[in-house]
Amino acid sequence: MARINDNYLKLKAGYLFPEIGRRVAKFATENPSASIIRLGIGDVTEPLIPAVVEAFHRAVDEMAQRNTFKGYGPEQGYDFLRNAIAQNDYQARGADIAADEIFVSDGSKCDTGNILDIFGDDNVIAMTDPVYPVYVDTNVMAGHTGAADESGRYGGLVYIPMTAANGFTPALPDRKVDLIYLCFPNNPTGTVISKEALAKWVQYAKTNDAIIFYDAAYESYITDPTVPHSIFEIPGARDVAIEFRSFSKTAGFTGTRCAFTVVPKTLKGKTSSGQSVDIHPLWNRRQSTKFNGVSYPVQKAAAAIYSAEGKQQIRDMIAFYLTNARLIREGLQRANIEVHGGVNAPYVWLKAPRNLSSWDFFDLLLAKGHLVGTPGSGFGAAGEGYFRLSAFNSREKVEEAVARFQKVVG
Repeated sequence: MARINDNYLKLKAGYLFPEIGRRVAKFATENPSASIIRLGIGDVTEPLIPAVVEAFHRAVDEMAQRNTFKGYGPEQGYDFLRNAIAQNDYQARGADIAADEIFVSDGSKCDTGNILDIFGDDNVIAMTDPVYPVYVDTNVMAGHTGAADESGRYGGLVYIPMTAANGFTPALPDRKVDLIYLCFPNNPTGTVISKEALAKWVQYAKTNDAIIFYDAAYESYITDPTVPHSIFEIPGARDVAIEFRSFSKTAGFTGTRCAFTVVPKTLKGKTSSGQSVDIHPLWNRRQSTKFNGVSYPVQKAAAAIYSAEGKQQIRDMIAFYLTNARLIREGLQRANIEVHGGVNAPYVWLKAPRNLSSWDFFDLLLAKGHLVGTPGSGFGAAGEGYFRLSAFNSREKVEEAVARFQKVVG
């Protein structure tokens, strides 16, 4: 009989969002007349912007003609998109990132898991708590952890709490670690990190020969001009960081699939024998072997967000979602709920009232308000007693959700 990867058996019963889906589906079946408003999973609701749609159509038309048809493209991404990313997202902000250090992919979720392919099994891994579940679960799958304890924390990982007490700014590890996961603007808390605090992490990584996995999927929602959009705005970060970006929340590509990962050529790791090696060619080899690239029409559509029209249309869409976040945040505050985030990110992080657990509050909101959010405990032990609401929905439904929420907790 074929052997399985036993590490999968260490995973908790179900990934967070499928578990939410199961509970909501059960409630909907039992209450068919309920009008459920979903502010849980961070999926966008607004259609693709006109500049993207037009570029998509043009690219599809190209695919219909022999002289402009595209077959296999470069696994690293087409130059027209890599150049646009480098110029607009990095060089324009003073970050020294070249186009050939950018690898276009079909999603940051994929990349943050796949990156583990090129790192060894004996690294000490640190991540914030609460945290995006994919970071933890992919390390479990790869055999980098022990079993989970009663709180859901896995042996072998170094957890760094992010709480209201420390202003959701993670403290530096009190021991040497090798790989560090940071996500800002943060999912799930919706909070951000200052340049000063991020510089301390870069310095820690330099001192300890560590590498930072920096997830900046929500950088386009930053409204504070003092907050860094990229870790590469910090001097020296090229030598210690890999950055993950996505078009999913920036341009509504959750169903279109396009993202990118930045691996600087100056970034190094070491072999089991202690030899220093470049990370960039390893990731290039991994992608060339296991990935066939993002389709030409999708990449042309992604490049359209960097046009003058695309930039304005993206700003308008981001402003729409941030207004939703403000309405949620202010509505909760009027209900005397402790609220964080929702200013530089599309997520609002709230303290469950009446000392309810995260899942008890989930069940209460669903039963009494027909509202769906995300239990904080699903993001880690430090998320217990908290709850995440997403700003991704129509204005009408957001306003209705706020009114229902106030009735449930009032």
